[in-house]
Amino acid sequence: MHKRMTITLDEAVYEGLYRTIGKRRISQFIEDLVRPHVLDTVLDDGYRAMAADTAREAEALEWCNALAGDMADEAR
Repeated sequence: MHKRMTITLDEAVYEGLYRTIGKRRISQFIEDLVRPHVLDTVLDDGYRAMAADTAREAEALEWCNALAGDMADEAR
């Protein structure tokens, strides 16, 4: 469901949007820009997908353990 909203922009900004994006696409352009800043589920979904990738998680764990070993060697 979409809601109608009125916003105020500097005339030069509006003209730039109109010229670059096109009149019928400004709302979608603004929504695409704003969405990641107001809906935090994008990061959550990404982290969830990465955690579900068991091969990637195993590789990351191996990398972390190797890094910890390297740090222990440097401390000696």
